[in-house]
Formats: sequence, C-alpha cells, structure tokens
Amino acid sequence: MNSAPKVSVIIPHYSDLERLDICLDALRHQTLSSDFEIIVADNGSPEGPDAIRAVICERARLVVVSEKGAGPARNGGVGASTAPILAFTDSDCVPEPGWLEAGLEALERCDFVGGRVCVLVEDLQRMTGSEAFERVFAFDFKSYITRKGFTGAGNLFCRREMFDHVGGFGVGVSEDIEWSHRARSMGYRLAYAPQAVVGHPARHNWSALWLKWRRVNLETYGLYRERQFGKLLWLLRSLALPLSAVVHTPRIFLSDQLTSFEQRGRAVGTLFKLRSWRAWHAISLLARTRS
Repeated sequence: MNSAPKVSVIIPHYSDLERLDICLDALRHQTLSSDFEIIVADNGSPEGPDAIRAVICERARLVVVSEKGAGPARNGGVGASTAPILAFTDSDCVPEPGWLEAGLEALERCDFVGGRVCVLVEDLQRMTGSEAFERVFAFDFKSYITRKGFTGAGNLFCRREMFDHVGGFGVGVSEDIEWSHRARSMGYRLAYAPQAVVGHPARHNWSALWLKWRRVNLETYGLYRERQFGKLLWLLRSLALPLSAVVHTPRIFLSDQLTSFEQRGRAVGTLFKLRSWRAWHAISLLARTRS
C-alpha cells in the first residue's frame, strides 16, 4: 500500500469471508496500480477479527465497527481511511480492473459518481427464476442515477471533503438513497459512470430474494414516514405494485440478459410473485404503525 494513497476503498463486511476474498483479489488487479488503500469495515462478524485478518492478509486494513448496519460500517471505514477520495463497494461485489480508474475520471466532471453493476450468475444457461428476474431488474444504477437521483453505495465515488460536509450514512433507512438525496439537496451534482463496473451475484432463490426485499421495504418505509403525507404516498405506492408487474413484463421479453423462453417465463413468474408480496408486506407495515 502507498503511504500517501490517492483513493481509499471502503468495504463494509459481515460474515461473508469467501466473497470478501474474491472482492479483495479483484482489487489487486486494478489498472490504477497501487495508488490506493483498502479498508475493510467489519460489522461484528461471528467469525471474529482473527479469521477476517487471515483472509485479508496484507491486502487491506481491518476496522471493527460495533454499531450495526451497513451505514455505520461504511462510516467507520471512512473514519479509518486517509485518502482525499473515497470509493465505496461491498464485500460481495467484484470490481472490474478499470473500476477505480473510470470512477476517478468521472469524478473530475461532477461531485459524486455511481458506476454500473453487472448481475452475475453461476450458469447462464440454467438460471433460477430469482436469477433471471435479477438479470433484468436488479442494480439498475443508470436508472437510479438519471431518473431517481441516487446511487447505491456498492459503487460510489466522492471526495472526502464532500463526505465530511454531507455527513455519514444513516441507519434504519435506505442509507444510500437518503445520503444521495441529502447530498443533492446541498447542491452536489451526481453523475453516472458506465465504465466504472462492479459485478454483483444474483440472489439464487426465493428465500434470498425475499430477505432482500423485506429489508428494502423496511428501509424505504422509514424514508416515507419522514415525508409530508408520507403514509398516504406509501399506501398509494403499495397498491400500485401489483399493477407495476404488468407494466414491467415487456422488459423481460425485450431484455438481452435472458436467452430462452423458459428463462423469461421464470422471470415473469418471479416478478408477479415478488410485486404481490411486496404490496402485502408494505401495507402490513402501514397497518402496524397505525395500531
């Protein structure tokens, strides 16, 4: 590691040593050479710090963050870092070789940057319904950035000076959405960097997909509750979810991420099942807070 790095790569981690090892190995092959440091911010993994250090070896520095949540873990990683530029990814992501270089180039033209995320599957010819669904719909950072005004923290670049001004990630909400909106409300400009690419594995089965969207629903509801008429807007959004499955079905048949009618059929089934469940869960959250 360079004694005066240009970039600090922040990786929150919790009990995923195999994928952390893959992520760190991918970072060793960056075209930016050695002009960066890597901070692994562990969120109290049950394996313990010694097991994590054994995986990290000399590739990164470890900081243990006791406050639970990806947001606090990222904040702890920033606090332990030293470079003037921050690059965030997740321990289950696989940065492509030009990730850092492309992100820094894009950062010269704006205040903070989100890159592209490719959905990875084990076997492109034998995808499950969950994998096929995520190949079409998951991690659409271009849409997040250009249409919704936020970037996910799994592929995010900003300057430390800006991060200090905006403040750290929150907890109990969709922290990357809230942080991005907070930054934009302060006048900072967000841009999309399609050449700054990381891969992210698809959820393999319904159980993994359900756990993801349960968490997203809880965090997003936390954001809506803070808004004027937020509960009414949440209800309307929830009721529209099943209809959105109909609206989004053509995307599956037009997508170049799937190669067979069987894959498209599985993706459609998962789309309708997930949107129906999300609507039920979202309305139940609203009912619980009213009681």
